[in-house]
Amino acid sequence: MELCFALARLQHLRLSKLLFVTVSRLGDGVLWYALMAALLIVQGGAAIPAVVHMAATGVVGLLLYKLIKSSTRRLRPCESDPQLVPATPALDRYSFPSGHTLHAVAFTMLATAYFPALTLWLVPVAILIAASRVVLGLHYPTDVAAGAAMGGALAYASLTSPIAALFALVG
Repeated sequence: MELCFALARLQHLRLSKLLFVTVSRLGDGVLWYALMAALLIVQGGAAIPAVVHMAATGVVGLLLYKLIKSSTRRLRPCESDPQLVPATPALDRYSFPSGHTLHAVAFTMLATAYFPALTLWLVPVAILIAASRVVLGLHYPTDVAAGAAMGGALAYASLTSPIAALFALVG
């Protein structure tokens, strides 16, 4: 909980709070939908396998984290300690794991596997999204670590399994 309080102090700096609220809201899904649309616009048909792969993985990630959240029912840090005030409202009730982080890691891994030039842009954004969840008082660091591990495992599995060959056929 000490780390939660230490990182939450960043929300008291106006520019820091603006950055983390903005990045967190982009991580609600807007960024990933915009990325998929931009890939289709810029790359045309060559982006179809990546976009279908990202969308399918996103759905699996959503189902996975909702199942785990409803099973574990871990309260958010701001509910466990009223001194920790969230800087923005949560999208759902429970804390574990961080769905924002799960999707940020999964989408970053998938997008950069197809389009390596995106790495220098997406990796820092994914890190900021993950950090924002703790800074804003919405998650424990372990929620974010678990979300990152799940997102990484999900992306890796989808990239290395026989199912990955199906995405190549879509293009």
